[in-house]
Amino acid sequence: MDITLEERIRQDLAANPVVLYMKGSPVFPQCGFSAAVVQILSQIGVKFKGIDVLSDPAVRQGIKEFSSWPTIPQLYVKGEFVGGCDIVREMYETGELQQMFEEKGIATRA
Repeated sequence: MDITLEERIRQDLAANPVVLYMKGSPVFPQCGFSAAVVQILSQIGVKFKGIDVLSDPAVRQGIKEFSSWPTIPQLYVKGEFVGGCDIVREMYETGELQQMFEEKGIATRA
């Protein structure tokens, strides 16, 4: 991954408390896993920035290298990698996701 791409990822993460690297957009997800994470975040009322990896192949590959995680979507909270769809879904079901947002001072609808 080149330095400018890494810097761009770091800037996105620094500028937005919650970032979801996903296929498609929050309004029109392009895969079921991305749609599931968007639905969970919307359900608990968390505002987030969605970044479409399909529109930029460099970002699609770069974010995988950045996180050392092979799949999309990828959720970041306060610059920290949380996980992909399965992890986010499990955390949501146990209440751990909502608790993490609360601990990090991120407003939810709860």
